[in-house]
Amino acid sequence: MKPELYHYAVRRGLTRRRLLQGAASAGAAAALGGVFTGAAGRPAWAQGNLRAEILKIPGVGMGSPTDADWQKVGELCLGPTRERVAQGEFAGVELTFMGLNNQNLHNFLFRGFLKPWEAYTGARINWIDLAQADYNARLQQSIATGTVDFDVLEMGAPFEGDTAGRGLLDEMPDWVKQQIEADDLVGYLQPPVGTWAGKSYRVTIDGDCHTFAYRTDYFGDGAIGGPSVPKTWQEVNAVSKALVGKTDPLTGLPAHGYLDPLKGWGGFGFYFLENRAAAYVKHPDDPAWLFDPDTMKPRVNNPGWVQAIQDVMDLIATTGAYPADQINADPGTTAFSQFLAGTGSMLMWWGDVGSMARTSDTSVVGDVVGFGINPGSDRRYNSRSGQWEDVANEAPNMAYIGWGVYVTARVSGDEKKRKAAWSAAAHLGGKDISLWMAAYPSGFQPYRNSHFIYEEWEAAGYDRAFVEDYLGSNADSYNHPNAAIEPRIPGIFQYYSIAEDELAKGFAGQYKSAQETADAIAAAWERITDQIGRESQIALYKASLGM
Repeated sequence: MKPELYHYAVRRGLTRRRLLQGAASAGAAAALGGVFTGAAGRPAWAQGNLRAEILKIPGVGMGSPTDADWQKVGELCLGPTRERVAQGEFAGVELTFMGLNNQNLHNFLFRGFLKPWEAYTGARINWIDLAQADYNARLQQSIATGTVDFDVLEMGAPFEGDTAGRGLLDEMPDWVKQQIEADDLVGYLQPPVGTWAGKSYRVTIDGDCHTFAYRTDYFGDGAIGGPSVPKTWQEVNAVSKALVGKTDPLTGLPAHGYLDPLKGWGGFGFYFLENRAAAYVKHPDDPAWLFDPDTMKPRVNNPGWVQAIQDVMDLIATTGAYPADQINADPGTTAFSQFLAGTGSMLMWWGDVGSMARTSDTSVVGDVVGFGINPGSDRRYNSRSGQWEDVANEAPNMAYIGWGVYVTARVSGDEKKRKAAWSAAAHLGGKDISLWMAAYPSGFQPYRNSHFIYEEWEAAGYDRAFVEDYLGSNADSYNHPNAAIEPRIPGIFQYYSIAEDELAKGFAGQYKSAQETADAIAAAWERITDQIGRESQIALYKASLGM
């Protein structure tokens, strides 16, 4: 199939599997018509030398990017800022930016990208750096006490109910929407994501779906993991148990299967149980999967969720299935200290694993890594009927709905400072700089339609097969008809954080069973709902599901 036809199809919501199913693929390609072109009438992948230039900084296989690289990319992408801001226009303005410092990414890149912006505009940025495990608590403290001490905020869409819903954010000016070319976002990141009560607040800088990464040297004819890559969670667990006692073909160390993070991560670790549970409980006929939409009664202790917890407990009970001390492994450990470093054969994670596999000094698996969507299940639980159905089910997890950059209401009364804050946010969310962040270690993954142009990635040094596999896993997840999308409701990370606490007790054996663990989570969630207000939560939950 011609690449331009594939790109055209992705922009219209077709997954590569739906497009290529059976002999109909040729007809589907023919039906798509002509080549997708940009505004200038040229093929999208041929537009502009800037994108090709920045993707060669430093170049795939040339080691991890440095601060000098980030500054160079930031300088090259200043064109849209220069069109809207005069040199030195923000002299005397100081902004405070709160965000993450995970794996020396996020804020570290932002610093480099924004140094040329500071030099040109005259503004100065002060930084609040937070570890992932500390992020939720710090943000919630600012919200609860009304002491927002930052002007620009890196935040995920699930927090929009806690911030925009409380009037803590500044509304996005129209010129920002034009500068960031917001219509280029993939479908699931279009409004209502980034909006509240009809107003826009978010500069999207990330997509954040979880995809399945696996070691290709573990699977195939004669391979230690079996002839084929697991497609269901039942198969994932079976392979993980069967690998006990075998030797990793790359490192010579003990072989391991799937890498569950068993330690909490400030609420973010709950997404990894969600991956398993979504395949069991996200029914194609029901958008809800965390709560009952009419009552906000938790579904986290229904048989499907209990099965997901039991899956993890089964591997904990199987000596050697996990690496030693997995009880203290959080998601950062599983991705960066284990999988990319050569420990384990299967992992669910955000896009960092794809962009870092071949561009990070710490990765040893770049030549033996493949990607797919969230494993499915050979049966699914129907929450409405209360019965299991012997029907195969897939449900990619749109975990966190992506990071964005937001401007707080602290600047709303100072137009110069407000314009400066939005200009900084727009620079970070620009179309060209976003491609660099999708292709190199950043903490972010592809999230724009224009990111799915294979030729641009190939020119940077990626080989075609890797690009098709990695980008395809993202496209298939974003466009999946049964994607599990989380709600943008107040307190969502309160629910997730308490769930992590209860799961830790269950994994440590403090609860007698998976059911007892799930019941403890459900009881805690009921208390949170009552504290926030059940009726308002029901209304917001339904709205978030489009009901």
